[in-house]
Amino acid sequence: MSRSTVADVVVDGLKRAGTPRLFGVAGLDAKLPLLEAARAGELPLTLASGETAACIMAAVTGDLVEAPGAVVVGSGRGVTAAIAGVAQARVDRAPMIVLTDDHPAVFAASKASLRVQRESAAHWIAHATRLAATEPRGPVHLEVPDEIARQSALPLATSCRPDRLPPPDPGALDAAARRLASASRPLLIAGLHCRSTGVPQWLRALVEALPAPVLVTRRAKGALPDPHPLVLGVLGNETVDERLLKRADLVVGLGLDALEPVPAPWWSTVPVLALGPPQALGDRIPAVEVVGEVAVVLEELAPRLHDRQRADWDIAELDRLKRELSAGPAGDDQALARRGIVRIAREATAAGTIAAVDAGPHMIDVAVGWHAVAPREFLVTHGLATAGFALPAAIAAHLVHPDRRVVCFTGVAELTAAAPELETATRLGAPIVLVVFGATASDSTAVTRLAERFRTTSFAADSEARFAQALGRALSGAGPSLISSTTGAR
Repeated sequence: MSRSTVADVVVDGLKRAGTPRLFGVAGLDAKLPLLEAARAGELPLTLASGETAACIMAAVTGDLVEAPGAVVVGSGRGVTAAIAGVAQARVDRAPMIVLTDDHPAVFAASKASLRVQRESAAHWIAHATRLAATEPRGPVHLEVPDEIARQSALPLATSCRPDRLPPPDPGALDAAARRLASASRPLLIAGLHCRSTGVPQWLRALVEALPAPVLVTRRAKGALPDPHPLVLGVLGNETVDERLLKRADLVVGLGLDALEPVPAPWWSTVPVLALGPPQALGDRIPAVEVVGEVAVVLEELAPRLHDRQRADWDIAELDRLKRELSAGPAGDDQALARRGIVRIAREATAAGTIAAVDAGPHMIDVAVGWHAVAPREFLVTHGLATAGFALPAAIAAHLVHPDRRVVCFTGVAELTAAAPELETATRLGAPIVLVVFGATASDSTAVTRLAERFRTTSFAADSEARFAQALGRALSGAGPSLISSTTGAR
């Protein structure tokens, strides 16, 4: 029987926590004990071109599989470059383990910074993975010094999964049922916790039983299929939001998170009933709150609503509001053109296709135009500081779902920030289609030059017809491809 090392125990703990692969950066010493242990333990290793991107890939992986992603970060400049990726994971509530061989203070952005001890290595990796996956989820830094990583250690079958939340309080459930029973026009907002396993079917049952309209935050897209007639779209259209709030007599926040951008009027115009994990709302104070796992709360709430009268929303008016939201801002040719491009991309791709989106002027247009039919088909970040999220996110999505197409929507500046990861996508043979929105012909030229630099196929489109042709060619090719779209440019 071979001797187990601390590094072996750490890798084993990651696997038992559900971590599907380990990320690192090209150029890492191949003899690092953690990398050697990953190869020996058959934990796949993927190397990105930069530390920020490696952290984003690990965080998105963790978010997609609902288990900690993992990344090995080298010392020196690598640690500094990883800061943005760690902060991104914290803001996005993504479970992630950041492994280093020293203890840099820069990882103060993580939920905790821990150090593995030889005598208790199994305990520390279990503690780290449980903490990363416990609400609010986020990155945990684990220091594994090389001299300790190579020492022998005793593997233990310690639980690496977080404990389930306690059941919701029956009194709070009764109060929530009374609020819903007395409401004539409840209005629902679904947040990121509605993506968790088991929630979508209960969410759909509640929406249809009331029946009541629902708006989703950007990260909750797909918790209820966008084409559903009661899904009005993404929260944030001020005109539609105001008209809905004027008619609603109760706002029901389902699985919202404190970091999701919910406008203040939603918390002050009418009473709020909140259902979701503990401390998820931050300093927001609802009239009634039921704390617990969203699926369990909805399951326990259902029988209490059995005799409730149906809501009296005007379904025809809701349909008009949904079409108004989808139509886009009148007079903004660029926004309307972007939405047209997104709709073409959505119609040309199969159900289950994943969209990854960068922050920028195009983000809301993509959020409105891209119809998601299941959770985690729309990858977007809460954070606006880290440019170049979408391409690393798309690569992570391809690795988790190699049988599904991924479309990446970005801008010229965001693509430039993440450009080295084009080499990663090409090396992996990831069939990602990057749609790059630009405003001028020079933007298209910049995209073409980037593609040439990284030997990536590229196309240019200045109309919807040409975009559709380019998209068809991109979807039929192997490996990544870029489409520079200046449709609607003035």
